Amino acid sequence: MTVKDKVVVITGASSGIGAATTQVLAQAGAKLVIGARRTERLAELAKPFGDQVRYQATDVTDQQQVKALVDLAINTFGHVDVLYNNAGLMPLSELSELKVDEWERMIDVNIKGVLYGIAAVLPHMIAQHSGQIITTDSVAGHIVHPGTAVYSGTKWAIQAIMDGLRQEQAANHIKTTMISPGAVNTELFSTISDPKRREAVESDEKNNGLSATDVANAVLYAIDQPVNVAVNEVLMRPVTQQR
Repeated sequence: MTVKDKVVVITGASSGIGAATTQVLAQAGAKLVIGARRTERLAELAKPFGDQVRYQATDVTDQQQVKALVDLAINTFGHVDVLYNNAGLMPLSELSELKVDEWERMIDVNIKGVLYGIAAVLPHMIAQHSGQIITTDSVAGHIVHPGTAVYSGTKWAIQAIMDGLRQEQAANHIKTTMISPGAVNTELFSTISDPKRREAVESDEKNNGLSATDVANAVLYAIDQPVNVAVNEVLMRPVTQQR
């Protein structure tokens, strides 16, 4: 596997897709630096892998904390091969509900958090003339439903940012990848503040969703490619999901 001994930084690693990806990549031999706000979960996740997995408290809405996570990887392992921008929120609501605080939080985490990750790692990747930046997007970055307007807006923004990055950095051999899953059985539904909507999404994701490991395996696939192959997007749904 080409992933063996690669240095990978993951944000939003304390649960769900981030935690599953940490486990899958560590088992494949990658060296990892993982970040999230819940350090007790990071510690538990890293413990079985010893010095192979390092962790640090990271709030992706704070640019300096994101930079510090990347700096930890550089200082520990000497370089960064892959950044996985995975942190995200999904507090679904209709626009007429005017949940402006939730809109702003989504913009801060889902868009600005990704940009902070790019800003932290891109100078290093340009200097080494190689690297890969992966971001968790969503089927919601392709299709809008009632109640998803702002969330989908943040994911459409990621499409633009990541494709712009791809075009700008192709000459530097920097790969870009969007992982765009449909329903996934994770804790993402917990950020929905409306109890009825949260219960409906939770039921669908738990009964019909992909597992976090399914998505982690897609991340592994994207990383584990020859140097001349860039997987720019993996769009994946549960087989029963129609939209």
